[in-house]
Amino acid sequence: MRRPTATLLLVLLLCSAPWVMADTAAPTVETTWMSVLLGGRKIGHLQIDREHGQGVVTTTQTLSIMLNRSGKSIPLSNMIRSVETTDGQPLGFASRTSMSSMDSVIDGQRQPDGSYKVTITVGGATRQSSLIWPSGALLNDGQRRAMLEASHQPGLHYPLQMFDPASQQAMDVAVEVIGNESVALPGSTEILNHQRQRLHQLRGDQVMDLWLDERGQARKGVISMLGQQLEMLACSQACAMAPVQDVDMFHAAMVASPRPLTPDLRETFLRYRVRIQSSSAQPLINTDEQRVRRLGDKEWQIDIGPAYSGGQAPPQPEDLQANAWLQSDAPAIRDLAAKAIGNASSDRQKMRRLRSFVSQYITQHGLDVGYASALEVVSTRQGDCTEYSVLLAAMARAEGIPARVVTGMVYADRYADASRVFLPHAWVQAWIDGRWQSYDAALHHFDSTHIALDTGDGDPWHFFAATDLFSAMQIEEVMPSWEFMGTTPTMPIAAPTGNAGGGRGG
Repeated sequence: MRRPTATLLLVLLLCSAPWVMADTAAPTVETTWMSVLLGGRKIGHLQIDREHGQGVVTTTQTLSIMLNRSGKSIPLSNMIRSVETTDGQPLGFASRTSMSSMDSVIDGQRQPDGSYKVTITVGGATRQSSLIWPSGALLNDGQRRAMLEASHQPGLHYPLQMFDPASQQAMDVAVEVIGNESVALPGSTEILNHQRQRLHQLRGDQVMDLWLDERGQARKGVISMLGQQLEMLACSQACAMAPVQDVDMFHAAMVASPRPLTPDLRETFLRYRVRIQSSSAQPLINTDEQRVRRLGDKEWQIDIGPAYSGGQAPPQPEDLQANAWLQSDAPAIRDLAAKAIGNASSDRQKMRRLRSFVSQYITQHGLDVGYASALEVVSTRQGDCTEYSVLLAAMARAEGIPARVVTGMVYADRYADASRVFLPHAWVQAWIDGRWQSYDAALHHFDSTHIALDTGDGDPWHFFAATDLFSAMQIEEVMPSWEFMGTTPTMPIAAPTGNAGGGRGG
């Protein structure tokens, strides 16, 4: 598992701290409220409760936001709890995320030997593991103490290792102390210490700016999400709890197509020329169906066509394993997969039947599901592309077929009130006949308008981590294969292998 969305990451990095006070027998609780805005429009609030007593500091941060997706309201919430000693030593952590009808819950308890017993519940299924605490990693109050100490040294650059309870991983963050600034907050203006955190990632740095008070407590935070500024501003409870404003997340993530892509074009080899405003060395991935080549500064060429071997590494052991989001070892998923494949013998035939089964199994095509696990989809039979994908990948793994969930974009002639656009999408790769082939259960078919951005294990991090790339991309040209038949394409067109997709799945 990795980190969550940029929204939830901001909560993790906001170093909200207890008052500095003498320890007392009775715990003291302080609550701070923050208003959450995206592109200047209010989308939710953050409540921070700090309990201090008996030598223990417990910080609970609860984020609640509301986004809109084509007229459907999507409530998302996340609770993160850090338990530490008064000098910042970790004792325990917890996380609860609500993105569907079932909460995802993580609880980590320190054991006598110093390890942590981690219990994860997703989609009603519970798994336990043991965690060795990463050396030097800090929870909430430990981070606050480190940032407070550095705040007196403008121009200082220092490392900070932050533990993320949601992913149970430590993140190496580079921090710069910019200095004191006058900051306007709702209802007040304060002198705050500006520090900039930089998290290095494959597709470029994730940068967050924090403004801290004299206790090292964040009063303002800014990070990028969907190409817009996500802000958290300290204010009164009434201000934080004020009604939210409508923000359509899908419209912000749409990418215009420079031309209509007719059904016959979608079945050909397609070459894209795109401009991506990203600092990443290579913001897009190579797959067995997609080849990416840099053309110049921020200019990229993407060739997409039928699968052939050698484009990406073969399966790893984790591509067959059950996990918190792809519960392929659950009896309900194993039974469903066995029912779907019937007497199919080859992996290719199995995947075709699994794809067809999942396409029909989900009967409620709702856009109001944030992200559900495979086991939850088995129960509810509802969702959108992400739910189709996690269920199909889990069923494939249950049948011994390596499978991954792909995050990307797909073309639509029309979506809501927009025409000729690429939309965020998810589908599945399966290892078939020595190559990764794509299967799209949501759209029933994979074609050359599927642009892959990432592959993963079903964890929603992979889907949400691509949001900034959507807003940073501009497709400047799309050429069908006949427009460059006289050239040597980056990816050769494979001969059809018998399925309707010209050698592809879906």
